[in-house]
Amino acid sequence: MTNKLIAFEGIDGSGKSTQIKKLAEKIKGNGEDVYTTFEPTDNYIGKLIRDVFSYRYEASQETIAGLFVADRLDHLLHPEHGMLKMLETKHVLTDRYYFSSYAYHGVHVDMTWVMEANRMAVSKGKADLHIFIDVNPEICLKRIHNNRTHIEMYETLDNLIRVRNQYLLAFDQMKDRENIMMVDGNRSEDEIAEEIWSLFKNME
Repeated sequence: MTNKLIAFEGIDGSGKSTQIKKLAEKIKGNGEDVYTTFEPTDNYIGKLIRDVFSYRYEASQETIAGLFVADRLDHLLHPEHGMLKMLETKHVLTDRYYFSSYAYHGVHVDMTWVMEANRMAVSKGKADLHIFIDVNPEICLKRIHNNRTHIEMYETLDNLIRVRNQYLLAFDQMKDRENIMMVDGNRSEDEIAEEIWSLFKNME
């Protein structure tokens, strides 16, 4: 199998990071190399985004969407630790990618503009597979409140519902151009992990 770029998507609290960890462990156990990463990154632009999310810096929704585009391009193209560089030697699993922008920013900004702004990232680093972990927004909100010491900008029930709907709209629009797999995230962690492992093994 050639090295794959796999993006995990879902609303906040859907369990993406847990499933990335489980898949990475299985890939390593299978004797293959894997690199795990996330967006927003912990690089300079990503840290600015996190400041906005934590209300330490105020920015418009358009500015936030633009910051994500810049952070994503750096995440993808950085000559030393960008995802394309990592793909030369290993599989790459990312917690969020361009569909997150379509969903989260498409709620607040025209989604056509968001898609156009992300076109370079798509053309240079199209994901081999997008895995959407679909979980009831009310369950996600409970997880967030139980596991976090603070709540970020987009983490309200109303917004989680709107973002999930926006994800589904974006997937429908892009279904003929992207490899998208929907996974029922309302099951046990191990059941979800087994389905994702099967999806990975079936990739060519």
